[in-house]
Amino acid sequence: MANERLEGRRVAVLATDGFEQVELTRPVEALKEAGAMVEVISPKAGQIQGYNHHDKGDMIPVDRQLSEADPEAFDALVLPGGVINPDQLKLEPEAIAFIRSFVETGKPIAAICHGPWTLIDAGGAQGRRVTSWPSLKTDLTNAGAKWEDSEVVTDRGLVTSRKPDDLPAFCAKMLEEFAEGSHANRSMRDQPGGEARPSM
Repeated sequence: MANERLEGRRVAVLATDGFEQVELTRPVEALKEAGAMVEVISPKAGQIQGYNHHDKGDMIPVDRQLSEADPEAFDALVLPGGVINPDQLKLEPEAIAFIRSFVETGKPIAAICHGPWTLIDAGGAQGRRVTSWPSLKTDLTNAGAKWEDSEVVTDRGLVTSRKPDDLPAFCAKMLEEFAEGSHANRSMRDQPGGEARPSM
């Protein structure tokens, strides 16, 4: 991961209460080590509650409230999992609009575990190859995504993984895609073999 340098890149991490703690902290650590400027953004001000599976974890400081965050100011987006976190974000029109901005501009997005759930509402699932926590398979498939059970899947700047055990592969591929930058002008024909591909 040390080969991917992200100096000058600004990355938003969108989360709220109920996020899976390690799925936020580990990507943030990897991004900062690579030189990126990272902000935790939430509909809530102050702090948000992390979870370790079903148990409460640490409170994490919010760097910027969603109402004050401009998606155009960021180069990439991270969506951590945790069941409660994306379930709440899906009910926040402002959160979905924030995510949709990254989808529509082709900026890279990294979503893990339950994180891809919000991509459905933001229009970021249809026609994309993805993975996720297995319970999201039907929802993502119904939204037009091509779901597979892989450690990490990339498709035109979208990086997805299934669970905390996948974090090493997830973080490595996240740094690679974030270093490449926007995929707005890249089509499936630009991918080797002529199609989006999974990355193992």
